[in-house]
Amino acid sequence: MTPDLVTALRPLLTAEASAEAYAAGTDAGDLEQAVWLRLLERLDADGPPLDPQEWLRRAVRSEARRARRTSRLERPYAVEPVDDGDRGPEQLALAAARGRALRAAVRRLPGRCPRLMEALLSPEDLTYREIAGELGISQGSLGPERSRCLGCLRRLLAPEVAARWGGG
Repeated sequence: MTPDLVTALRPLLTAEASAEAYAAGTDAGDLEQAVWLRLLERLDADGPPLDPQEWLRRAVRSEARRARRTSRLERPYAVEPVDDGDRGPEQLALAAARGRALRAAVRRLPGRCPRLMEALLSPEDLTYREIAGELGISQGSLGPERSRCLGCLRRLLAPEVAARWGGG
């Protein structure tokens, strides 16, 4: 973008964006930035517009319409998202990866263990009575069965944990 084109268009863009921003429900600076970006894309593809002032006015109106459409489609949260304390995106991604690895290991367990462990890991927080009914086994055998399955899971995950952490 040539410096003289920027210098010539800046006051007009500022005025046009300020005039359209309130009705579009957006910030004038956001409109200006979107139009500058559109102009850069245009210069790369087709070169400068024949009538830069008219092109700029049309671009501002177009970006304002886009902002209005976007604001109609996007809805703010009714409440703020849950604050996970110090857990940033990295920690959340690592926790999700650990959860996927655990569920993949559970699927590799023998016998009834996958179904039992999935029921125990369920976000519905099922009671032993509900789990026993779902699996068709007695409630009294759930404890020993769970112990056996957790032992299998420990043995299955031991090589993965040792390899990942470099220890035993």
